[in-house]
Parts: sequence; C-alpha cells; structure tokens
Amino acid sequence: MDLQLPVVDFASSDRASTSKLIRQACLEHGFFYLVNHGIEEEFLGKVFDGSRRLFSLPLQEKMKLLRNEGHRGYTPPFAEKLDTSMVSKGDPKESFYIGPMAGDKVDSLSNQWPPEESVSDSLDSNLGASAHTDYGMITLLACDGVRGLQICKEKDENPRVWEDVAHLEGALVINVGDLLERWTNCFFRSTLHRVVSTGKERYSIACFLDPNPECVVKCLDTCISESNPPRFPPVRSGDYLKERLRMTYGETVNSLTMLNGLGPISQL
Repeated sequence: MDLQLPVVDFASSDRASTSKLIRQACLEHGFFYLVNHGIEEEFLGKVFDGSRRLFSLPLQEKMKLLRNEGHRGYTPPFAEKLDTSMVSKGDPKESFYIGPMAGDKVDSLSNQWPPEESVSDSLDSNLGASAHTDYGMITLLACDGVRGLQICKEKDENPRVWEDVAHLEGALVINVGDLLERWTNCFFRSTLHRVVSTGKERYSIACFLDPNPECVVKCLDTCISESNPPRFPPVRSGDYLKERLRMTYGETVNSLTMLNGLGPISQL
C-alpha cells in the first residue's frame, strides 16, 4: 500500500491552516505534496522532454559536459555514491546539474548546456538511487509519474521499513534536508529515501534550496531546552555542503553553488 503523504494546497486562502499543515508534515514525515504551486504543466513537460533528449545522447557526447568545479554539468553512472556506508562503487544513475544564471554573483561558475539536437542512443543501465537524506534545506521535486520513490521514516531502525510514495498528478514532492533538520534540532525530519528500479527509466527534476554558504546553521532557540539540548554544533552552510559532496563524489569540492538537478532517475 502506498504511503499517504499530506497534501498542501498553495492556493488556499487559509494561510494559518496551510502553515499548520506544513509544520505537521515536516514533523511527522519530512515529506509532503504541494499542489497549485503555480508551475505550468506545459513548462514542466518541456523540461522533461529536454531531459530525455539530453540523456539519450551517446555517453561520449555527455562526457563533453562533465561536471565542472562549480558542480555544474553531467554526472555519469556510478560517479555519485549517495549511501556512503555501502561498499558498492556508486549509484547507477545519471544526473545533470545547473545553477543560477545571469545576475547572480556565482554565475562565473558557468552552466553547461547540451546541443540543441540529440541522437537516440542511451545507456542500458538498471538505474537506481541508494538510501540517503538530502543535504541542504528544502528540496522541490517534480516526477514523471514512474514509480520508484520510497521513504523510511525511522532511519535508525534495523531492519529499515520502506514505504512507496505514490505519484500525485500535478503535485510537487517537497522534502526536508539535513540543514533544516539541524536548524530545528531534529524536530523537522530529514527523511531517508531511495529510488528502486521498476524496469522503466524514471525522470525527475529536483530544485535544491540551500542557505547562503556563509550562513551559520545553529539550533534555533525555540527548538532547544534543558531537557532537549542542541544535538549539533553550529556549522557554516557552505562547509557542511562541501563535506557532504566530498563524501558523495570521493573528491575535494572547491566551490559551491545552488543547484538544480535533472536525471533519468530521481536526483533526490
């Protein structure tokens, strides 16, 4: 049976009830659906079409767009290892990252763009994303309707209990990241999740929203007490994210930007 996540209606006129529902969703699940979000279906369709064209390029063409020092561009299969506790060589998924464009102070770390036209060759991979939590503050995820996303609400349980997240047409999936969990002293859940293969390619578009790299993330005063002291020391957002990326890619990350991800398997 599919997990029933809360549904938040962004068009609701009852802002107090909407805020309460979002808070409850972050406390109990760390995930919720967002409907009436204002992003046109036609626009999302065009982005998914572009994603499919990109990932249908031959590998040698995609490698010309290999991720640069600003963490923008193509990430080939097995380059990311989201579950760093696993012995495996990495996750057999592809991703493509872009960041802010003109007018942003980090725009010198240029986005890379694929050619206007593509060919039909594609990698024949059993795609999947291993168990992980997202690193930043909030993730907004648009999915193409293919099943595979699962969450584990109790990440310290052994064995872990995984629940399927159903696709809700027209909705974005929103989830809490690790930095927001740290900020709220674990009141809001950065929920463990993964994507399992269903035998079909699965495309998704993720927008990762992170604090300014210079922002110091420390437990909010309203989330601590004598009986519930801070569980995490203060940390600079940029330092934390660089270390998480270093663990994911097994390499030094010299710079950091806000990123959006495209993938033939969910980049979560």
